Amino acid sequence: MKTVYNFAAGPAVLPQPVLQQVQDELLSYRQTGMSVMEISHRSALFQDIIDRAEAGLRRLMAIPDNYKVLFLQGGASLQFHAVPLNLATTGKVAFVDTGNWSKKAKAEADKLPHVTTTVLASSQAQQNRVIPTVPAVTDHYDYVHITTNNTIEGTTFFDLPAVGDNILVGDMSSNILAQPYRVADFGLIYAGAQKNIGPAGLTVVIVRDDLIGKVPNLPAMLDYQLQADKGSLYNTPPVFAIYTAGLVFDWLEQLGGVPAMTQINQAKAKILYDYLDQSDLFTAPVAPAYRSLTNIPFVTGNADLDAQFIDAATKAGLYNLKGHRLVGGMRASLYNAMPIAGVTTLVDFMKHFEQEVR
Repeated sequence: MKTVYNFAAGPAVLPQPVLQQVQDELLSYRQTGMSVMEISHRSALFQDIIDRAEAGLRRLMAIPDNYKVLFLQGGASLQFHAVPLNLATTGKVAFVDTGNWSKKAKAEADKLPHVTTTVLASSQAQQNRVIPTVPAVTDHYDYVHITTNNTIEGTTFFDLPAVGDNILVGDMSSNILAQPYRVADFGLIYAGAQKNIGPAGLTVVIVRDDLIGKVPNLPAMLDYQLQADKGSLYNTPPVFAIYTAGLVFDWLEQLGGVPAMTQINQAKAKILYDYLDQSDLFTAPVAPAYRSLTNIPFVTGNADLDAQFIDAATKAGLYNLKGHRLVGGMRASLYNAMPIAGVTTLVDFMKHFEQEVR
């Protein structure tokens, strides 16, 4: 089989050992004669799967005991609405605007009639190529929302903003488990699984238990307290995605956890950024201090040449390098499962392409 490298922003590459185990167990999970996609979510078999997945994530992120871990559906986009429903008890919410996804999170909060939103800082004037400085927060908000890594724009929070006594909420979809954050610095973290955790269809919510259960009569599927009380089993959960996520957590632990993965991700990103910074053809638009480890946009400055490069790269087995439609150019997503060999192969191809067009 031809070796290909998948640089998609999500659904994204999964670890080969995990895919191999999924294949090995697909037709008969634990010699039951049933696929994991067929077993009941009310069975002891699945209870063991979800318990092991939660325990693995707790170890990897050092999640304190007073935080609930929820395995939900609807993607991070559903959490844009669920978070203010559950946490906006006074109706005052603040956002740090760092690009497309933070804008969408704010737009969903704005749809709630009892919620008033404030933008504390924005990088829009800098074309979202930096993380803006957040001024001292003296007002009280139900929470302050950040997107820890901006998948489209390629920026990341390496240092969290100081928000005073306010609760920090983080959309961590594209860099959860890829670099270290202290869970206790957040009141709530949410992340779509399809980048660093597993297949699309699963969303992880990590929430401090004293923040939930304060708003009555919420829609059942959006009620964190109800979901916690039911152990994420209020309705049929995404069984296969949770199973795969548990295998990914096992794989990460075997590698040495988030600290080891961070070192690997730093090494991968350095290979690509070092080349971009010396290239006469390609450039990385993001200011160096804010460059993401997991999503790296780059351009030639010529849309036709960008398209030529994407086409040639695809034919060479370097897939899904086309940048998001909002920004154009190219983007290499170097999530945890992307091997270093994929990055070196990409850089070698870029060098060859640069020589060919010069």
